[in-house]
Amino acid sequence: MMDTRPILAQAAASEPSPFASLVLMGLIFGIFYVVLILPMRRKQQKLDQLVKSLKAGDKVIINPGIFGTIVGVDDDAFQVRIDDKTRIKVLKSSVAGLQGPETEKTEK
Repeated sequence: MMDTRPILAQAAASEPSPFASLVLMGLIFGIFYVVLILPMRRKQQKLDQLVKSLKAGDKVIINPGIFGTIVGVDDDAFQVRIDDKTRIKVLKSSVAGLQGPETEKTEK
């Protein structure tokens, strides 16, 4: 009869340790956190600070891409003028950012 101990010893030696797998998973999560989660969190914090500092007269962009001017501030909403006679009430969380400086349009 053939001795199977060398075959079993070789098979057991080739399995990776569970500690190595755990370290690899931690490394992957760390890279994922630094590349994706951390920049999104910083961007959200900057937007939150911007929303807290907005006041009447500021020109903003509302989340679907609407340009407007804040005319009133409530607890959780803004009154935004989007045209001469058109005003809408939007949640503070729907503000995407400030409008950039207007560029001069040249006619051809």
